[in-house]
Amino acid sequence: MSTEPTKEYVVITASGDDKVGLVEKFSSKISETNCNIEESRMAVLGGQFAIVMLVSGAWNALSKLEGQLPATGQQLGLTIIHKRTRAREHAAPVLPYHVEVVALDHPGIVHSLASFFARRGINIEELQTDTYPAPHTGTPMFSVHITVGIPSNEHISTVRGDFFDYCDDLNLDATFEPVRG
Repeated sequence: MSTEPTKEYVVITASGDDKVGLVEKFSSKISETNCNIEESRMAVLGGQFAIVMLVSGAWNALSKLEGQLPATGQQLGLTIIHKRTRAREHAAPVLPYHVEVVALDHPGIVHSLASFFARRGINIEELQTDTYPAPHTGTPMFSVHITVGIPSNEHISTVRGDFFDYCDDLNLDATFEPVRG
């Protein structure tokens, strides 16, 4: 019989003015409570620091961390929201694919891509966007990197073909490849 405590999870989101040392100070609070950062995404957007993370630990360690979050937020100048969750379970097996799209920047690209995948029952697992000036011309460009989970009962070649037809219709340059490693 195992005496190891059951692992529980909390999702934490935090944002505030960016400054050097935020990740170190915030992660030390997690470490001090014997909790573990399972997954995280951190970025500076404009002048704001933003983080979303999945933290695991024994129930009492997570409770201790949750109790410290308001004071940590005040100390670090972060707005922090947290919510208990569970380990992720897929209802059916999925195949992870990486999608990259580059186009002239204009409103609605993310919505249009999200609609394409949603209509086919394909979940967006991760999404990252960026805008930048095109080399030499300075034309505003848009790029998006998406990881999708394609249900294993889908015909990849059909989904892939439909996606490229969709991109051609909207003048989007795209790649659609299996996630490696």
